[in-house]
Amino acid sequence: MTTAEEYGTALEPVEVVDAELVEDDAPDAGAVAVHDPVEAVLAALDADAKEHLHDIRPKKTKDGYARDWEIWGEFHDWLAERTGTRLPLSKVTVGTFVSFVTYLDQVVEAPPNTIERRITGVTAEARRHGYTVPKEATEAARRTLKPLKLDKRRQQRGRGKAAAITPKDLRKMANAPRERAPQPGARRRRTIVVSDLTRLRDKALNSLKFAVAGRNEELSALDDPDIGDVDEGLMVHVPSVKGRPERDVPVTYGEDIDTCPVRCWRAYKAAKLSAGAAPGGPAFLPVDQWGNQGAKRLSPDGVGRALARCAKYAGLTGRRITGHSARRGLVTTGRKKGKRVEKLRRQGGWSPNSPVFWEYVDEGEAFEDAATEGIGL
Repeated sequence: MTTAEEYGTALEPVEVVDAELVEDDAPDAGAVAVHDPVEAVLAALDADAKEHLHDIRPKKTKDGYARDWEIWGEFHDWLAERTGTRLPLSKVTVGTFVSFVTYLDQVVEAPPNTIERRITGVTAEARRHGYTVPKEATEAARRTLKPLKLDKRRQQRGRGKAAAITPKDLRKMANAPRERAPQPGARRRRTIVVSDLTRLRDKALNSLKFAVAGRNEELSALDDPDIGDVDEGLMVHVPSVKGRPERDVPVTYGEDIDTCPVRCWRAYKAAKLSAGAAPGGPAFLPVDQWGNQGAKRLSPDGVGRALARCAKYAGLTGRRITGHSARRGLVTTGRKKGKRVEKLRRQGGWSPNSPVFWEYVDEGEAFEDAATEGIGL
């Protein structure tokens, strides 16, 4: 029997570790990979968290990010043709991201807002795939984009920013003609008369959207119990959408019966319940061209289309009015009337450092203590 002494060694306690066999020709051949159960669990939790966060994203956002990742691949195809070298999609660096912005601007001729969204989408998808996206890479890409956003010629590539609406605009929308003739070239031949139920819904929807500076998704997600009656008017619980914090928003009585969100909401609620809506259900419901009320909630796109459609038939042309116009309008109008910035920010649920919100504030304050006021001109 061969002993340890015969090999010239002494028998000593051996520490047993979990290890994996390594191929002889591998870079780390001969190394023992020690299994760390803590790191393994953390890695598994991180992977599960990434998939969970991806799963709970709205479908529209996931589809958009997926398309951004496809564009990232198309950029690499273009880059490979120019350089003769194919870079892996995982290499998100200062150089690749700045080149990506230049490609979108000069080759694709995308508008600046689209380029900004592509940066966000590629960053999110790269991290979801487990790739590293250095902070300096995203910062460099956005610095490259910044002067492009100030170029009017480039801004015209897209649809442009949504214009702000005012209470005066809302009154015009509320009193727009109820008869809507067919559009030139449209398949529909007859004139449609807007039903009373549709008219009441649109007045309530548009005025409340303005009052709470609501996003399309937020107005769509509202249920009747979220809009509570109080002595001062309404207390609206705006639910969380797309991960944004929920908020409770006070809405007071308005000065005009056609734009008062409190009276418009109460009138519409009574009408929709009389038309068979279930109590406690969605706040806003679809209504077809014949005045028939649906049972499912009005979609986010339907919320935006309702406002844009009312603006169109009210003759508010020459401006790009979308579902976002009400959010912008509350801030610009509020600042012109001296409303506190913090009040306006909380009303619409903007973050303290939101560049969009401060842009709206600046717009509303444009003529406050204007540089040419009172200087003897």
